[in-house]
Parts: sequence; structure tokens; C-alpha cells
Amino acid sequence: MDTIFLLRKSGSMTVFTDIQQISKKEEQEAGNYFEAEFENERLEFLSSEIRCHKEAAVWAAKVLYHSTQLYLIRKNTAKDLEKLIPKLKITADTSSLLSADLSLRFLPQIASLLHAADPDDPLIKILEDILTQFHYSAVGYHLDLGKVNWEKELKDKTYRKLYLERIVEKKAYELAEIPYINKLLIADFGIYKDIYWRDLKIVEHGD
Repeated sequence: MDTIFLLRKSGSMTVFTDIQQISKKEEQEAGNYFEAEFENERLEFLSSEIRCHKEAAVWAAKVLYHSTQLYLIRKNTAKDLEKLIPKLKITADTSSLLSADLSLRFLPQIASLLHAADPDDPLIKILEDILTQFHYSAVGYHLDLGKVNWEKELKDKTYRKLYLERIVEKKAYELAEIPYINKLLIADFGIYKDIYWRDLKIVEHGD
């Protein structure tokens, strides 16, 4: 899992000549690493209630690691895609969403590279299904989120704050022009709207 640590620190990753297996020891080390990383990031969103979800963090790291390796190593891997990129079998909540984001925030880049190489690659759908569930990590990447109940999705005030901040950071117009999100953003911007995001349209909310 050293490659994941390198990616988070420098934005680069080591790619091997074949798919490497991840040992239990490496998973434990990754869990401890992500717990420390989560604590560092938690200082920024100032919530003492949200704790690192180690299982979600390690799962997401494995998804990112294998996705990156699979971008270049595809020989005899088709039958193993679902094994290498498993679904997370826990209920998504603020803790698991933010913990998984430590790695999944890099996943849209991999999906984009895969799409550029081969739009019909079956791995793309697997990754986009994951990003649809963990769409906080995919802000700025086009997904079909038409079924999301945004009021319910953003009910946690910390998660809502972080989600809105990422939309602004990524200038994610597609999300920012969803009526409910647009309303929240405009309210947050107040009289400084043009400073934060001059080009953002004010959408009619129908309420």
C-alpha cells in the first residue's frame, strides 16, 4: 500500500508489471495510516463527532490501488474485476463517506483515463457505480445523480459544508445549478457571491 501513501503525498503512484496482492499486514498499516490522515483533515472541518471508518478507508484504498494498476495491466484480468474492485458492504454514512474519500477523491482521474483509452471498458461502469454511491468524491465528474434526494443527502451539517465547499473548489456547475444546492450556495455567499463565483447562475427554486 506504499503506492497509495505516495499518491496522497506527491500525486504519483508506482505501477507494477502485474497485479500485486495486498496482505493483511498492509491492510492494518493502511488502516492506521488513514486514521491519522483522517484526524489531520478533521481539524479542518472542526467536528469532534465524526470518526474515521477504517473499513471504508481501507476498502477505498484497495479500490484505488487496483483501479490504477488495472489501467495499465489488463492481461487475464477480465474475470477478476469484481474480485479486485469489490463493493463495500456497509451502510454509507458521514463517517464512511469522508473516510473513503481519502482515496476515492483520486478515482475520477482513473475513470477519465480509462474512458479516454476505451469508452467500452467494463471497469468504467464498476468505478462509476462506486462514485455514484460516494459522489462527494466525484464532484466535478459527470455522473447521473438524478435519483439523489439532496435534502436528505446533505442533512448532516458538516458533510453539507464540505460538499458545498468542494463544489465551489471544483467549480462544479452541474451540481451547483441543482435548485436545492444552488439555494444553499447563494445563501452562503450572501453579498459576496460575485467574489466566490461570479459566473454561477441563480436558479429558480420553486418554493
